[in-house]
Amino acid sequence: MTTTLQSMTGQGVIGVDFADPELRAAVGAGLDEVEELLRRSLSSNDPFVREASRHLFLAGGKRFRPLLVLLAASLGDRSRPGVVPAAVVVELTHLATLYHDDVMDEAVVRRGAPSANTRWDNTVAILTGDFLFARASDILADLGTEAVRLQARTFERLVTGQIRETVGPGAGDEPIEHYLQVVAEKTGSLIATSARFGAMFGGVAAGLVEALTRYGEQIGIAFQLSDDIIDIASEETQLGKTPGTDLREGIRTLPMLHALAGDDPAEARLRELLSADLSTDGPHAEALALLRSSPGMDRARETLGSYAASARETLAEVPVGPAHDALLLLCDFVVARTG
Repeated sequence: MTTTLQSMTGQGVIGVDFADPELRAAVGAGLDEVEELLRRSLSSNDPFVREASRHLFLAGGKRFRPLLVLLAASLGDRSRPGVVPAAVVVELTHLATLYHDDVMDEAVVRRGAPSANTRWDNTVAILTGDFLFARASDILADLGTEAVRLQARTFERLVTGQIRETVGPGAGDEPIEHYLQVVAEKTGSLIATSARFGAMFGGVAAGLVEALTRYGEQIGIAFQLSDDIIDIASEETQLGKTPGTDLREGIRTLPMLHALAGDDPAEARLRELLSADLSTDGPHAEALALLRSSPGMDRARETLGSYAASARETLAEVPVGPAHDALLLLCDFVVARTG
């Protein structure tokens, strides 16, 4: 293992160590190009629009989606002209959804900084997200009709997942299955498209494009589930927000759903707390402590492990080499990052 991959701009990318120095250097250089094009894409003649659109960009981020574009393209030719623009499209799309998510969730912090809706207001946050979608579409137009159609279908899935989450499970829906479907649509869809874009624009063979897309969906779901676990298990602001934020805001993530689905009498108090208002410090602290040591957390980790294993299985179709090894390492990383 070597040092953690970072872009030359100093932005932390993701805590993964790639063993192959050539791959690490090439992907690092590609991420630098992504950062530069992102910065140019978030420019505007209007000073306020420029400030608002760069707010979350300047707060940092893992750049997981651009990283996956570059790794998938590495199985072909990552220097081809569409690769970096495609990576910027997925990151702009992701950033735009964060602006909108913070409005819907009434979030006050994002990536360790005040959310846009807190710094300004909901209207500014929504319109800034729309501005980012417009910039992504402008870049996308130069990538061809297939890319435009793929982005549209991805966005349809993403919005469907958000609607499904907002409405909640129906009378006949099993809550955990409903939640995993939401995660697949809201998070897995764009990460699957990241892998697909990288493979497409890197000139990878058609059959391999499909395998990498499946990999992207599975690793994307796993990445979100690991975030769910970290939000409960972390003692620090590992995700750029205070631990237990989802719990306080009443957002039922996988560990909570597994805990609520249990019937152990010893966990009756936890289930009672999870069904109540946890916005005040006392009940929130009690619920967080109980949840951290609950079987629900163990089951959530098992679910995470199953998705990581599924992502690993798709790589059986990927030729062995540095890019294959890096993609394989991500399967381990999404599990290991939960501590």
